[in-house]
Amino acid sequence: MADPIKSKVKALRLYRVFHRWLGIPLILFFFLIGITSILLAWKKKAELLPPTLKTKVENGTWILPSEMVKIGESEMAKLGLDPEVDRIDIRPDKGIAKVTFKTHFTEVQVDGYSGNVLSVSTRHSDWIEKVHDGSIVDYYWTGEEGAKLTYSTLTSLGLILMSISGFYLWYFPKKIRKLKQH
Repeated sequence: MADPIKSKVKALRLYRVFHRWLGIPLILFFFLIGITSILLAWKKKAELLPPTLKTKVENGTWILPSEMVKIGESEMAKLGLDPEVDRIDIRPDKGIAKVTFKTHFTEVQVDGYSGNVLSVSTRHSDWIEKVHDGSIVDYYWTGEEGAKLTYSTLTSLGLILMSISGFYLWYFPKKIRKLKQH
């Protein structure tokens, strides 16, 4: 019969090697995810997202979303940036709409009633989010979601395996001490 202490010590050594060699390549990704998570959690307080302005018009009829798109496109033309709109974020309680674009991180805030441009700003939180989930590679190079899915899957699996091996690195020494006491 094999010595239970020796088998536990051998398993502990294997977990240490596994944990170390898995952790070394993953540390950069965990570091990136950690930093970008903090930035995204604090994006409004750290002013990484332009503040949402309010309309000065008390009430009235909203302009059409197609007009909001045209206003956003004309602002981008003035700046010499690609005018292709990605989405419109309408904020009825503030009376504004935020027009964002596909190929850059600019936002145009448009008054929903008058159509006046309230601000044109960079949405830093958008590129930070793309770094966070790995889609920054797809955004600049491939245009698909392959890098995002690969990055997210490998990093998540790595974190799960690091957690399991970390648990055993904590648990086995306690088990070995108990076995030595008997």
